[in-house]
This record gives sequence, C-alpha cells and structure tokens, in this order.
Amino acid sequence: MSKHARARSRAPRTPRRLALVATLGLATLAGGWMYVAQDPEAAGAATQARTDARPQGAERAARDVQRPALQGLTGISEQTRARIPAESRQLILVTGKAGDSSESTAALYTRPAAGADWVRAESWPARNGAKGWSAERTYGDLTSPQGVFALTDAGGLLPKPPGTRLPYDKDKGFVASGRGVNGESLAGSFDYVVAIDFNRRPGKSPLDPVMPEGKEKGGNIWLHVDHDGPSQGCVGIPKEAMKKVLETLDPAAKPVIVMGPEGF
Repeated sequence: MSKHARARSRAPRTPRRLALVATLGLATLAGGWMYVAQDPEAAGAATQARTDARPQGAERAARDVQRPALQGLTGISEQTRARIPAESRQLILVTGKAGDSSESTAALYTRPAAGADWVRAESWPARNGAKGWSAERTYGDLTSPQGVFALTDAGGLLPKPPGTRLPYDKDKGFVASGRGVNGESLAGSFDYVVAIDFNRRPGKSPLDPVMPEGKEKGGNIWLHVDHDGPSQGCVGIPKEAMKKVLETLDPAAKPVIVMGPEGF
C-alpha cells in the first residue's frame, strides 16, 4: 500500500478522536462544578473569595460617608463646639494663629436649621489682643477672651448699613481716643461695632459701662473695624467685612462668636 493510501485510510479516525476528547473535557468540567456544589467547604471558599473583593476594615470605614464631628467647623475642639447653642444659625469663628499671637482669621458661618451642619460664607483677616488669648482674662492684660459669646447688640459712629437687624445705637460716643498698641491711629475703628457679650448686659448699647462680673475682668469687648494693629482685647476686621456682618446677623438666628487660638 502506498504512503498516500495509508494517509487516506487514517483520515476518517480524526473527527472521532476529537469528539471523544471534547466529550471527556466536558465531563471533567461538569464533574468539577458538581464537586464544588456538593462540597460545602469548597463552596464556602468560593463565596469567601468573592466576598473578599469588598473593601475591608479601615478601608471600608474610610469610604463611609459620615457626618463631620465638628459639623463643618474647623480649628476648634469638640469641647468648644459642644458649647455652641443648638438653636444658633449664624456664627462668626475667629481662629488665632497661636495663643500669644495677635493675628487671626474671622469667618462667617450660617446653617439652614438649628442643629444642622455649618457652611462657611466668607472669611477675612483679623486682629485680636496684642498678647493673644486668655480663658481667664483680666483688665489691661492685652488679651482677648476665648470662648463662645452671644452677639446681641450693635452700634457705631456711622448710620447702620441697610438691612441691619441687630439693635443699633448710632452715637457720637463711638470715637476711639489715643492711639493703638503699636502707636497706630484708631480713627474709624468704631464706625461700626458689634458688642461681644463678655462681661456685659445683653440688650444694652455697646457703650453701656456696666460690667456684671466685675471691672477686674474688663469689658467693652467688641467686633469692630480693624485699625491695622493689635487690640487691647477686641477683634478687628476690615470695614467692608463689618458692613457684611451687620447686614447678615439676625437676632432670630441667635448669632454667636466663637473665638480663641487654633484648636482651643
């Protein structure tokens, strides 16, 4: 028999062999799946492999959307945040660079409802006491009191800006005498002021001299127009910022000022 004849005689066997191999392969694959389905441990391992694809532990927690502990505020402690009245919906946050620094930042925050998170509206450079901050302020120590204080009354040498809702006392008495701590002019400092309710009687003009907790603590601590220098205890911000504050603050929103060094 020739080589060509032998080749032709073997050719018909190839399809049968391929069919046999394919059949055996399918049987083996089916058997493997049946084993996994019947073996609980193998099935559990397969399930665990798929489950492990999800974020685990700290990674999953980091991806969770959680409400910020400080309700949108920064630069203060949880203890200070807890002192902010739940009903307040307007807030000025004054954050000092350090406990002994006279430089700070003031930011205006609002929130749509009592207890909701705060949203910053605007911020400005600010000045505070020449010797920084104190939780136990005394008269003449050139520090600003740190804490949370209500903002209830305003006034100034100039007429109130349109839209002002805080009680406003326009008076010629709002004229600073002398010069600032660094010798700078104080002219215009009290064109607009908002009284900070530290050792004062709420509901009175910022010029009210009464200090309910004693004169040794000092008083007449105001938010007023910056005079390009540190204060004796007040907080100064730009004149346009003072106008914005007066146009925004609403007694019905129970506004407060939160003030102190970074992290207090």
